[in-house]
Amino acid sequence: MKKWLLLMSAGTLMSPGVQAQTYPNFTQGSMTSTTTTVTEINETIAIERMGGDYTSYSGFNITPSGAVGADATTYSVTNAGEEFQFEIVERTAGVIETEDITRVIEQTSTKNSLSVFSQ
Repeated sequence: MKKWLLLMSAGTLMSPGVQAQTYPNFTQGSMTSTTTTVTEINETIAIERMGGDYTSYSGFNITPSGAVGADATTYSVTNAGEEFQFEIVERTAGVIETEDITRVIEQTSTKNSLSVFSQ
C-alpha cells in the first residue's frame, strides 16, 4: 500500500498540467479606442397656410353693368381705343397654400480615447 501511494505522488509531481503562476512584467502601457457613429434623420415639414375671405377689384376705363363681382354683371370699355385694365381677385376662407419641405440630415461623429496606465 505504501508503494502505491509513493507512485501516485511521484506521478502527480511530474504531471505536465501543473505550472507556476506568472505575473505581467510591465510597469506602464496605453490603449487607444476609436468609436464612429453615423446618424441619419429623414425629416418632412408639412406647412398649410390659412387665409380668410378676400375680395379685391381694381382697374380703369371699364364700366360695369351692375354690382362689381355679381354673377350677372357684364363689363365694357368706357372709352374705346384707350388703354384699359380690370382685375377681380376673390378668395374663400381656408387653406391658401401648402408647402412640404423634405430634408435628410446626416451626421458622422468619431470619438478617440486614450487610456494610459502604470503600476
